[in-house]
Amino acid sequence: MPETLFNPKTCEFAEFDAETRRLLRATVDWFETRGKAALKRDDRERVWYSEFLDFVKRERVFATFLTPAAEANGDPNKRWDTGRIAMMSKVLGFYGMSYWYVWQVTILGLGPIWQSDNKAAKQRAAALLDSGEIFAFGLSEKEHGADVYSTDMVLEPKRGGGFTATGGKHYIGNGNLAGMVSVFGRRADKPIIDSAKALNAKPAQDDYEGYLFFVADSKHKNYKLRRNVVDSQMYVAAFDLEKYPVAEEDILHRGEAAFHAAMNTVNVGKFNLGFGAVGACEHAFYESITHAENRILFGHRVTEFPQVRSLLTDSYARLIGMKLYSERAIDYLRSASPEDRRYLLFNAIEKMTVTRQGQRVIEDLADVIAARGFENDMYFPMAMLGLFGLPRLEGTVHVNMALSLKFMANYMFHPSDAGLAALRVLPDAAPKGAVRAVSSALSWSSRKLAPRAGAAVPKLRAELAAARYPEVPTRRDAADDEFLFRQGPSAGLGRIRFTDWRPLFEKYAHVPNVAIFLEQALAFQTLLAAAPPTADQQRDVDFLFAIGELFTAIPYAQLILEQAAIEGTDAAVLDQLFDVFVREFAKNALALHSKPTATKAQQTRALDLVRRPAADATRFDKVLAEARAHAGGYEMNP
Repeated sequence: MPETLFNPKTCEFAEFDAETRRLLRATVDWFETRGKAALKRDDRERVWYSEFLDFVKRERVFATFLTPAAEANGDPNKRWDTGRIAMMSKVLGFYGMSYWYVWQVTILGLGPIWQSDNKAAKQRAAALLDSGEIFAFGLSEKEHGADVYSTDMVLEPKRGGGFTATGGKHYIGNGNLAGMVSVFGRRADKPIIDSAKALNAKPAQDDYEGYLFFVADSKHKNYKLRRNVVDSQMYVAAFDLEKYPVAEEDILHRGEAAFHAAMNTVNVGKFNLGFGAVGACEHAFYESITHAENRILFGHRVTEFPQVRSLLTDSYARLIGMKLYSERAIDYLRSASPEDRRYLLFNAIEKMTVTRQGQRVIEDLADVIAARGFENDMYFPMAMLGLFGLPRLEGTVHVNMALSLKFMANYMFHPSDAGLAALRVLPDAAPKGAVRAVSSALSWSSRKLAPRAGAAVPKLRAELAAARYPEVPTRRDAADDEFLFRQGPSAGLGRIRFTDWRPLFEKYAHVPNVAIFLEQALAFQTLLAAAPPTADQQRDVDFLFAIGELFTAIPYAQLILEQAAIEGTDAAVLDQLFDVFVREFAKNALALHSKPTATKAQQTRALDLVRRPAADATRFDKVLAEARAHAGGYEMNP
């Protein structure tokens, strides 16, 4: 069935070309040949994965997967192909987040290089990849974190050209051995942007003049490696540059382009976190279901206990949802263009929601597997640590939620439903039935009314015009995703338009819990129109987070349904998954209702979002049986 879990021993990777299949299979075989005992030993003893990197070098894995076609020197197998990069991210997450991490931060380190106009730097990076080198992304600093405006990596201009760089970086994966480290800094002879003011008003282009991205070599004598800041097999470096010579040929980006390179690199890199989470959860699920199915307590299998039945069914449904969303998000990223930037919302959700769903899966499975999940011969402890880390990497959940909220108005209300704004004139305590009646009438009629309103009021034409995009196909073709390295300015998010999300949910309204979720989504749309965030609330991250939890659930569900239509996902699995979504939407609505800063109208309308999922014992038993069928389905070689 299309929704079965990834099994590396049987997966044929049939959607990919021959060389991609060979390299994915070779990677699986490398791990299975080493076996679980060696995997666990190296993790426990924090052994640097030199043998894995020897394999990467020998098979040219990173070189083949991470070299864009423009830098491939004619090699037909080299390209930046998001489909196969995502699959490799899942495979490495399946076997251990440390192996995923060395791959992930190499991707980040390459981002500013591939985006630059520095041909010499790109040729050098391609040659280093061929020789098996890894890369690093020098953006974060201990004192400033995500506040990159305030960087203390300072470049002093030299007479005759070039600079000397002095300053420190922190949390830099691969910083111990990276052949090239992409480093963000600022010139000493230019003013720095006041980050507090930058949050309230966008700086002018001239304000960015002093910022730079340049490359450094971790083997240079002026590159001072201080320590590994984590207790792990991976190396997350703190390093200092001490009067490090930066030649003109080392500079990748100047001014505002340096900021765009940073943001666009993260746009590409953070996408892989969701796939790492999927792989880790799949391995952990095999261990959990196999243990629970074979353990007898008080005369019953653990999988027969009522609380375990619920935990397993929800976990399995969540995991299927993670997989469906992630697969469809690939298509949007690969089909992106300057005219279609919807991927920016879907990437943020891939990073934020998929990884947090994975964390919830691991938490629930931990209650199933119990003490067995802590034993030293189990993969499960590695998954637990990894899944608590992933939501907090490449921008915290709060950072990605703030980004997602920039799309909310266009996603929820365009291309139609401008008429819902009339709800704002209703009294704060208007009866629920009256609000729902007005909302329903506007919601369903505005699609036909919008063109007429636009004709009558010219200023509304742009607002009411339907967003039209070509159908986004399934993208697993052997193509180079070159747009990812020419994304352009990271601004203008408020101008990105979305197609109407409601027809898709209506198509699946025969699935009981999809229909209930649609009711909740429409009620949320009404809340936004009738009781929008005030000016003070729009500066209150805590309040906006509660709004964001509700909003992002809708595009997450949308892509799941799109992929379900492509794969022919069983309606029972979808119904169980949306049972989970209905419960979580109601929970988040109550959280919004309880916010001390919520207005009376917001409190009232938030309660309109509370629904009870449709229970179905037959459907529940069917999904549970499907989950239990995976017991014994995979066991890593010892």
